[in-house]
Amino acid sequence: MLQRELVELAEKIRTRKAEMQTVEVKSAHRGCPERLRDTLSSFSNQDSGGVIVFGLDESSDFTPVGVYNAQDLQKHVTEQCNQMVPPVRAVFTLAEYEEILLCSAEIPAVDPTERPCYYSGAGRLQGSYVRVGETDLHMTDYEIYCYEAFRRHIRDDERPVERAGETALDWDVVDEYIRNRQKDRPGFSKLTSEQTRDMLAITRDGHPTVAALMNMGVYPQGFFPQWGITAIVVPGREIGDVAEDHARFLDNKRIEGTIYAMANEAQQFCLRNMKVRTIIDPATGKRTDRTEYPPDAVREAILNALIHRDYSFYTEGTPVQINFFSDRLEIHSPGSLYGRMTVEQLGYAKMDLRNPSLAVMAEVLTGAENRYSGIPTMRREMTAYGLPAPVFENRRNEFIVTFYNTPTQACPALQAAVNGDRDLLEFCRTPRTRQEIADYLGKKTVFYVMQHYIQPLLSAGALTMTIPEHPSSRKQRFYTVE
Repeated sequence: MLQRELVELAEKIRTRKAEMQTVEVKSAHRGCPERLRDTLSSFSNQDSGGVIVFGLDESSDFTPVGVYNAQDLQKHVTEQCNQMVPPVRAVFTLAEYEEILLCSAEIPAVDPTERPCYYSGAGRLQGSYVRVGETDLHMTDYEIYCYEAFRRHIRDDERPVERAGETALDWDVVDEYIRNRQKDRPGFSKLTSEQTRDMLAITRDGHPTVAALMNMGVYPQGFFPQWGITAIVVPGREIGDVAEDHARFLDNKRIEGTIYAMANEAQQFCLRNMKVRTIIDPATGKRTDRTEYPPDAVREAILNALIHRDYSFYTEGTPVQINFFSDRLEIHSPGSLYGRMTVEQLGYAKMDLRNPSLAVMAEVLTGAENRYSGIPTMRREMTAYGLPAPVFENRRNEFIVTFYNTPTQACPALQAAVNGDRDLLEFCRTPRTRQEIADYLGKKTVFYVMQHYIQPLLSAGALTMTIPEHPSSRKQRFYTVE
């Protein structure tokens, strides 16, 4: 961080009178804060990292109070950084602000293979934190497990369902799947039936795997009652809104079965509850009926939610959710993004597969391509409908895809860019750096521009990155999607 950027960040904090997802404020005019480990852990565990600003007093409207001794402060902060596992390597910056000295410590993100970063004195379970808004919260057992599963390559889709016997599977479907996999693979025919089922992750130790049960089971929800879909239609924009007759839901359905069966029934539910608009071509008079949302985009989102959801024992009580609102359609999938993948990389970089065996089975049985084409298909279909790109949210314990049915409700920043400053997207037809975009907008702080312009435009699909696999690269440039 440059001195100028630290001063601009201090101005922003004082204007907003609040900390942020990536900014923590400490006074430090009477000494080094004794407990930084919560923030060191939470910043290290989020992809964007974070900045601790010393020298502003939060208790008095973020008044500049300075730091007691810059050299000693950096020494003691570094000591606390070294108590973390893995050790945190803070980068310090000093700057004068209103005739007092401020100090910042930039906390870099830890690689996902090394997370969670935790305080050694408390241990992994008690010393791991996650940032939620302006607050550092203890990581849940599930959040810690997610990192463990990625690092240790735990495949929950291949775990045996010990309560289930082989009669839990539809063997006509299983045999057809095995024949399909044996095509053009002559070596498979030399294996015993047991070896074949084990190699294809159909059974383990005589029990069906999660992947086989969800793809080829007679009734998967007999073993996992909540591994289905709950679908509702709300008569308003928020859950709790009611219709004129006080009905909370206009439609409400629990969907069960295999992934193939659930995907088909869920799409029918969505088609049944979409508004249909009739379009008459003025030149030919031809009539075309168009659904509220593109069916192919909705089907991809449903399949993604079913195939890439978390199937660990932590989520056995959580279904996929489909929520229709008057202005949007939300599809909730249990489990946040897996591995190194970030929201910004979706559709551009190859993702780590949480459920590789289940995904291969679903590819054969449902027609899901499993070629990383789902996100691009959603974006392409929404654009063809003249609707905003889907909005992707990665929350603590779930991943959400939202389709909006009118442009103005989806992304205010996108609409502001298009309507308020029509030249912005034109300016970005040539790839631009963060600083170039900030200079063009006349904004002093690159950090502000990233949060309020670039990030929303990336989420809305209006901008994309030249180096999507490394979102934080200093060489990163952003350009308009044609």
